[in-house]
Amino acid sequence: MSLAAPRTDMAIPERYARRFLEDGPNLAWLLVVNVLAMLVGVRFYVETLPEVQTVLWPLYADSPAALFLVTLSLTTLLPNLGNRAEDAPRNRALAYLHTLAFAWLVKYGLWTFVALNLGFPEYFGPPWEPDAFWAYWFIVLTHLGFVVEAYLLPRYGATTRGALAATLIALLANDALDYLLGLHPPLRYEPGLLLSAATVGLSILSVAAASRAFDRLADSSKRA
Repeated sequence: MSLAAPRTDMAIPERYARRFLEDGPNLAWLLVVNVLAMLVGVRFYVETLPEVQTVLWPLYADSPAALFLVTLSLTTLLPNLGNRAEDAPRNRALAYLHTLAFAWLVKYGLWTFVALNLGFPEYFGPPWEPDAFWAYWFIVLTHLGFVVEAYLLPRYGATTRGALAATLIALLANDALDYLLGLHPPLRYEPGLLLSAATVGLSILSVAAASRAFDRLADSSKRA
């Protein structure tokens, strides 16, 4: 018997989710787009990466890290092609991966919107400024797409209390590095207390969203 649909009322409609998660060419296209977007994101950090210890790069390059995690998550569907997404394997290790990917996408999709709007004049400039299209609209809209993509994951993944707790700890540790050690993504203005507080709030919000969106691993096993 197939598993029940995710509990969240924000889930992507089933017909669209199945189109990308169960069809080989569409899944491959989605993976390629994620990889290309990750490379574009890395390019944004290239100039400043030498100033950061190599071991901290995954916590510094936030958006590329989110795209890397979701690419890994989606790759786990490849052996399941030809079956329903809900029939994909579920275990504790995958629960951690899917939960991390979901929360990282939601947080940094929303964080970019918040950060650029707190520094709106620096990114948008006068209405006739040609750079506004790339520096504001392109970045904001593509990052909000992270949130949409995140809601594909509950169609095939599950979570656990441990995965949720570990994800929250990882996100808060990232926040500490960002604002206590100054390793936040490059901005055109100095982040103040408001952005720091908003970032911590988004960490909590993204994990709460994951908790609501995913089935619990134990519950999904009972329904399998």
